[in-house]
Amino acid sequence: MNIKRVVAIAYKEWREIVRDRFFLALAFIVPTAMLLVFGYGLILDVENIPFSVVDYDKTPMSREYAYRFIGSRYFDFKGEVEHELELKPLFEKSKIRFALVIPPHFERDLRAGRAVTVQSLIDGVFPFRATTSKGYVLAMNTAFNAELLTEHFSKRLGLPTDQAEKLAQPVKVQLRYLYNQELRSTWSVAAVMIMFVLMVSPPFLTAMGVVREKESGSIYNIYCSTVTRAEFILGKLTPYVAISTINSLILWALSVFLFGAPFKGDPLFFFFASFVYVVCTTGIGLLVSLMVRTQVAAMMVTVVLTVVPSVLYSGLLIPISSMEPMGQFQAHLFPAMYFTNIALGSFLKGVGMKELWVEVTALAIYAAILWVLSFMLFSKRPKS
Repeated sequence: MNIKRVVAIAYKEWREIVRDRFFLALAFIVPTAMLLVFGYGLILDVENIPFSVVDYDKTPMSREYAYRFIGSRYFDFKGEVEHELELKPLFEKSKIRFALVIPPHFERDLRAGRAVTVQSLIDGVFPFRATTSKGYVLAMNTAFNAELLTEHFSKRLGLPTDQAEKLAQPVKVQLRYLYNQELRSTWSVAAVMIMFVLMVSPPFLTAMGVVREKESGSIYNIYCSTVTRAEFILGKLTPYVAISTINSLILWALSVFLFGAPFKGDPLFFFFASFVYVVCTTGIGLLVSLMVRTQVAAMMVTVVLTVVPSVLYSGLLIPISSMEPMGQFQAHLFPAMYFTNIALGSFLKGVGMKELWVEVTALAIYAAILWVLSFMLFSKRPKS
């Protein structure tokens, strides 16, 4: 291998990238824009759920029960209605997502020691949001019941409030959230979006760069020259690997300083893992460029091979452990899942090579297979 030829091809490719303003924007501006758009738009926190209340009892205790929801940051009170029939148009127009129906004699029955059933209506169009809303409702209802029991034991048995509370709640659960104590989805999304952007951008750049020479016919100059396959592939892809590596640094800085995601890991390890991941995803673009002849076809194939796996099989929206066995198997076939574990582990858990060496090794093997396969498929004597 002649290093001078590799450098010459890499320099030529860099000059073409700089000369084409659209391609230059695609190389640097689009990855940053993708992180900003998805980082601010993809919020998984379920808060400010619009809701209404139907209070048939209208007593101090029923109002106290309703105010637990009204004063919560998880719910956004949209006003009280007089009858359940008024809730249907509000749900249909999506003005509310949750409704609380407090029955008549709510306070009287509770004072008499009788059980009361409060109806909660939840919009189930989006199951994730509905399940989360259900959890909020159950938690607030449980807290209200615990306070009623505490008050009952305190009055009937003449116990101090703290003793009555222990009697009413003999088993308490002490919750402690690890790694993301504030449960801010923005921190997780910002870290995982680095995976998504680096999964999509490098293959696009690489595939478009190589196929562009096929469309223009300039690749025949390479076919007729003494440049070897390895020299051409290495020189052609070096600028794209370098650009994507620089983008990984930019994306990391935006995640940390703009979105406020805490980075607890080793920066050197994360940047090394990002470089391996970039080499891997660049190999996908190289493989695509060898299978198609037009830039439109390259874009379509790249979307199928990058966007779909990075969204469905990376853990971005659905945990891998929650998938069916076949889904988990497919997730292990794509590099997105491995780098997602690296990104979340480096940002939120503060782990490094000792804990994530399997993921880094998998990415390196994946990259080696792609590059070797591309080298074997590339021919200086293409079929007409």
